Amino acid sequence: MENFIKKAAVLIEAIPYIHAFRRKVFVIKYGGSILDDPAIRKNIFQDIIFLSYVGIRTVLVHGGGPHITSRLKEEGIKPEFHEGIRVTDKATLRIVQEELDKLNKRIVEEIKELKGAVTGLKGEENIVYVEKKKASKDLGYVGTITSIERETLEDHLHKEYITVVSPMGISLEKQPHNINADEVASAIAGSLKAEKLVLLTNVQGVMRNIEDPGSLLSTLTADEVTSLIEQKIVEGGMIPKVNSCVAALTGGVRKAHIIDARIQHALLLEIFTDRGIGTQIVKKSPDTSNL
Repeated sequence: MENFIKKAAVLIEAIPYIHAFRRKVFVIKYGGSILDDPAIRKNIFQDIIFLSYVGIRTVLVHGGGPHITSRLKEEGIKPEFHEGIRVTDKATLRIVQEELDKLNKRIVEEIKELKGAVTGLKGEENIVYVEKKKASKDLGYVGTITSIERETLEDHLHKEYITVVSPMGISLEKQPHNINADEVASAIAGSLKAEKLVLLTNVQGVMRNIEDPGSLLSTLTADEVTSLIEQKIVEGGMIPKVNSCVAALTGGVRKAHIIDARIQHALLLEIFTDRGIGTQIVKKSPDTSNL
C-alpha cells in the first residue's frame, strides 16, 4: 500500500507543472551515443509521448554524429573535424543526408509503435535556412543558421504531432548544408519562443568537477555560464551545449536544461518534479523551481 501512496504523491506533485506547461512548446535535442541504446531510446520516446498526452507541444531534434562517422569509415572516407566541426565535402554531405534521413524515419516509426502521434521533417526541406559557415579554414557544406520557417513547425504542433526534425539546412541557392544539432534545437526553440529547450546527454549536467558526482550545478544564469567557461570549469563538448542554451534564452526561451538521458524517465523527473535531476539555465536571476 505504501508504494501505491508514493506513486500517488508523485502524480500530485506533477499537477502544477502539467497545468503550467499545457499547450506550451518544448524543444528537445537527442543525439550522440545514446541514440544507439534501445532501452534509452524507448525511455525517451515514452517520456515525449507522455508530454504530448498532457498537452505539451514537442519538437524533437536528433543528431547522428556516430552513425555518420561509422558510415564514412565503411566507405573509406576519413572523417575530418576542425575546431569540433565536421568538415563536409560533397561525398560527406551525401552520407550525412542519407544517415540523418534513416535516423529520422526510424525515430518516427518507433514513436508510432509506442502510440505517439508523430511526423518527421527534414531541416533542409525549407525548415532551416542557412548561409555557409565562416571559419579559419573551408569547412565545405557546413551552415550557419539565418532563419527558421516557424509557420510550418507551428502547423504540425497545432495538429498535436510530436515533430521530429533532422539537423540539416538549405541555403538561398538551394544547397543543403550540415549543421550542429544543438544549434538547430536552439534556433528552433528561439523561433518558437519555446517554454523550454532540453538537451539530452550522457552526463549528469554541468559539473563543477567532472570527477565528483556531487558537484552538479542544478541552476545557472547565463552570466554564470560565461564565467564557468572563462574559468575552464566548463570545457570541451559541454561548451557548445551551454552556448546553445544561452543563445536560446537570448532568443526568448524561458529555461534551458541539460540532463542525463541514461537516467530512467529523465525528462519527466526534470520537468515534473520540484528538484529536477540535471542543470537548468536561466537568463538572469536564479530560479530554483522548475515552473
